[in-house]
Amino acid sequence: MSTNSTSAQEMLAAAVAARSVEDPEIVSIKRLLKLLDKTAKSNRTYGSANPVAQKFSQQFFEELSTHLTTYERLSVFVQRTALLYKESVVYQEEQGGGGESMAFKLYADGIRELSLHQGLTQEDLRFFLDSLWGGLDPTKDDDDIVTRIWGKNLSTISIVTAEEVASASVGHEQFVRLDSSPSFSDSTLRELIDREKTRSKQTPESESNSGSGKTSSPQDHRLQSGHLGYEVTEKELATLAKEIEAESHRNSQAYILDALTAILASEQSPTLLTKLFGLWGAVVDSLLREGKWTVLEKVLSLLHEADAVRPDLSEDHKQQLASVMNGLGRTERIKAIESYLNRSPDASVEELSTILLRMKPEAVPALCTLLANLTSPGHQAIVVEALTLLAKDKPDPVVRGLMDRRPVYVRNLLSILLKWNTPKFVESIEKLTRYPDAQVRREVVRAIGQLRPNGSGIKLVPLTSDPDESVRFAALKLLISGQYTVPFTQWSPLVVEDGFMDRPISERRAVFQAMRMSCRDEAVPYWQELMTAWSWTNRRKKEELAVLAAETLGKLATPVAIAALERGSKKGNAAVRQACSVALMQTVKHQRQQPSATQATDGEPS
Repeated sequence: MSTNSTSAQEMLAAAVAARSVEDPEIVSIKRLLKLLDKTAKSNRTYGSANPVAQKFSQQFFEELSTHLTTYERLSVFVQRTALLYKESVVYQEEQGGGGESMAFKLYADGIRELSLHQGLTQEDLRFFLDSLWGGLDPTKDDDDIVTRIWGKNLSTISIVTAEEVASASVGHEQFVRLDSSPSFSDSTLRELIDREKTRSKQTPESESNSGSGKTSSPQDHRLQSGHLGYEVTEKELATLAKEIEAESHRNSQAYILDALTAILASEQSPTLLTKLFGLWGAVVDSLLREGKWTVLEKVLSLLHEADAVRPDLSEDHKQQLASVMNGLGRTERIKAIESYLNRSPDASVEELSTILLRMKPEAVPALCTLLANLTSPGHQAIVVEALTLLAKDKPDPVVRGLMDRRPVYVRNLLSILLKWNTPKFVESIEKLTRYPDAQVRREVVRAIGQLRPNGSGIKLVPLTSDPDESVRFAALKLLISGQYTVPFTQWSPLVVEDGFMDRPISERRAVFQAMRMSCRDEAVPYWQELMTAWSWTNRRKKEELAVLAAETLGKLATPVAIAALERGSKKGNAAVRQACSVALMQTVKHQRQQPSATQATDGEPS
């Protein structure tokens, strides 16, 4: 690669890098205009005396002062939907902003350039904000921005209007096009207009027209229209049509809420505020009935922050406000939620969880009723989540609900208790071991294993005879873990009944293993009798039990178990004697391995 080629690439890279770094003045202006937008909107919504509005105003004034100290002025060219500086967009109207846009407000009042100059005081800024959003004397009709700024005649705020631009453009068609970005970068629109006025004064009115010997006549001026107009393109007309269409279809509910919000922020009459807070209760009822969860959450957030927006509220009004918030969990309102959800199973539930969590613990009984009556599992899950948090300190309605005959409701309540993971609830749960629904009984076994992971296993033994196989094996799995104790007297009714021998061999083996782990030597006499007893009936099934008994005693491997195996190896039938011999060999092998295992865990010899 040649040196010239390398140099060209380096220059190109440097040019690209230079273009990618945005002018710091433009960055500062963008930030200031974004903050100005917030400041203007907060002043318009809450009033200039509100602490929130004052905070934004102070921040904007401080940052604007810093900018003006550095750059002397802040000038922007105004278009319908944007503000420009040096051909760069420094403020853009938000999608669907409409009348909320600062650019549109300035443009609609005829301003085509706005300049703020060094030396701007807080009083000047306050006047500008009031002018921008109509916060001055409401009795005056001349409330457009241009009239107010011209009337004040401040040296720190200057504007250029569309009329001035049009006047300066007469006879100079290409002076400034209002429908496009201006092509100047170092001069402001005001400077260009002043320069054009000076040039026009220096040109004699009687000067001959270019290329002819004629002078301008009064008739020439009479032919010029005195009306000022703006060119509107087809694209702009289409945009305006869409905006009008969108405005005409705007939800009337949103209009009402906006009006109520504005009243809350600005109304000073105590009587009207009392009526307003009375209306908010009706608004909450209406939104609940219609399932407008997202809108309702915005309303509740507004009411929750009302103290910050209106720190001047009286105690009576604060009590009214608290009544609206605290009454969210009233029985009739939760009944309205139930009616809507069951009527609209596929409706959106966004923000419903947030609304339920805003309720007080006193709403727990009504929420339990809601959970019991809902038909959609998705809706039930939302209520379960809310109850898990709200009912933790008031669990009685949840515990009482365990006796309900609706299995889905009971399973949901069990899931709440399991999330709390509090052992004191295990006694209430154990009462469900004979609940009609098998899925509930399986959940009961799981709950016992979680809330009572060791100790007495007496309540689990009846579940080993459950009609449902999955329930039986779930209970046996816990008992085989070795964490529970059960006296043999609790096992005896199960293993001596005739139906026990009809169970699958895998299940009988699991029962014997559960007995081995829960009552150990206490069950040895029973197993020894199985190996040595002689019977004329059910010989084959009893022989299977005897072989299982020998297998179990071999795993028990205690002295009492070994003695029983030795007796069975002498007095049992051939199959039993063989099973006892195999079990005895396993116990001997186990005893030989035990000392080496003990030695391995005792550490190094001294």
